[in-house]
Amino acid sequence: MAKYIFVTGGVVSSLGKGITAASIGVLLKSRGLRVIHQKFDPYLNVDPGTMNPYQHGEVYVTDDGAESDLDLGHYERFTGVTTNRNCNYTSGRIYDAIIKKERRGDYLGGTVQVVPHVTSEICDSIRSVVTNDVDVVISEIGGTVGDIESLPYLEALRQFRQQEGRNNVLFIHVTLIPYLHRAGEVKTKPTQHSVGRLREIGIIPDILICRTEKHLDKDVRKKLSLFCNVDEEAVVECMDAENTIYEVPLQFAEQDLDTVIVDNLGLRGGRRNLRPWREYCDKVINADQVVEIGVVGKYSELLDAYKSIHEALNHAGAAHTAKVKITSISAEDIEKNGAEHELKGLGGILVPGGFGARGVEGKIKAVTYAREKKIPYFGICYGMHMAVIEFARNVLKLKDADTTENIQDTKNPVIHLMEEQKRVMNLGGTMRLGAFPCELKKNSIVRKSYGKDSISERHRHRFEFNNDYREQFEKAGMSLSGLSPNGLLVEIVELEDHPWFVAVQFHPEFKSRPIDPHPLFRDFIGASLKCGGRKIEKNV
Repeated sequence: MAKYIFVTGGVVSSLGKGITAASIGVLLKSRGLRVIHQKFDPYLNVDPGTMNPYQHGEVYVTDDGAESDLDLGHYERFTGVTTNRNCNYTSGRIYDAIIKKERRGDYLGGTVQVVPHVTSEICDSIRSVVTNDVDVVISEIGGTVGDIESLPYLEALRQFRQQEGRNNVLFIHVTLIPYLHRAGEVKTKPTQHSVGRLREIGIIPDILICRTEKHLDKDVRKKLSLFCNVDEEAVVECMDAENTIYEVPLQFAEQDLDTVIVDNLGLRGGRRNLRPWREYCDKVINADQVVEIGVVGKYSELLDAYKSIHEALNHAGAAHTAKVKITSISAEDIEKNGAEHELKGLGGILVPGGFGARGVEGKIKAVTYAREKKIPYFGICYGMHMAVIEFARNVLKLKDADTTENIQDTKNPVIHLMEEQKRVMNLGGTMRLGAFPCELKKNSIVRKSYGKDSISERHRHRFEFNNDYREQFEKAGMSLSGLSPNGLLVEIVELEDHPWFVAVQFHPEFKSRPIDPHPLFRDFIGASLKCGGRKIEKNV
């Protein structure tokens, strides 16, 4: 019988509920327990696939093709457990399911209401991830306690605990303990009010995770314990990690958070083993070299738009005991100021995924700079399209080469719409999504990186390499080193006469883990260190 942990947030948003939930998963998994994570988002979009990155950040894609919240990336990176489409529900998806049932007549003519129909649908969604291989379900509730959008979820959690039994459900509340510099005091009142709102609904937290910039002394912990009705050992301090977010599970371990959880839920876990985790953090802390990587994107000022890419770069850096300095560069700035001005001094250049024409010429100039200056280049999805267009224009001399995504009537559509996409009408959930196999060319850069002939990677795109141009590209020195098993789709291109130039149609960043970095990111950073790495001077 599975146990359930629900993670809620209070006082303010952006407290790190996702990192908290993921860290709890690490601790329980280190004790031999089998975990799965969920994220419930209160917004009415069915999924984040059509949402602007300024609104939502990156869209994380699962193996089974779900476009999901970026917190699923945290869950997978921390625990190594593969998520699926049932690991992310939105209010839009919940209500969509209810409306479809109502239209079919499933409710037998009854009045459809928030209670019991919406709350029951939420409860069913929580159980949808339970299998024989799951000991603990960790569900994060998006938003902040007090938000009107979150109320049906909190009511559903109250009902869920009644249904499953109090010994099988645990509530963890992530809250802020602000520090008033003028007064020189930390304040517990906002947390008391937040817990009070939960108690009005019928939920009493079992554990408090307290985000704070000051260590909480015994008196503060006693006060929180008294006024929030939690055990003193269940008041857990969480300060900003100094070196890497992957230190958070170690913070929690020092306070025996996993023991509190195991004891409360009556779980049978083994002895905690965080050795691989500590070894990773030690590599980050003891990095002896550094390399600067330029990420040339459309949303350079929005770090969450490329969250998984940044994390994958850091994982790869640790594999070389190196620090990766990530510099976000606006493609439009390259258009205005030139590639030399914006890219000089970089050890490597990465162009990530994206959509639309804004900044395209700047991205293409970045590819030209990397190719001609022999700087390691890594193109991901749209970054592959840019590499193909740049090569066509400047090496094949097809000056009007482009993608039909931006110029439909281009004379040389080296990137064009996939055949099956021509019949698609709706935008949401209709791209080529999820994990697909790929066959690697012998003796290629990517074959050496992966160490195997066949791979599986996650995709999110509508456009592809135009096969009419295959022969021209290969004759000119661009190797089509990764193909779909039927040979019809070009998944990877690379340059033969270059230190490291690889562009892929898929999103390898989604499969990178701190203790198991993705091979392409690992080798990209390795090449970048050779190109522009430098030693870090240690203070004696």
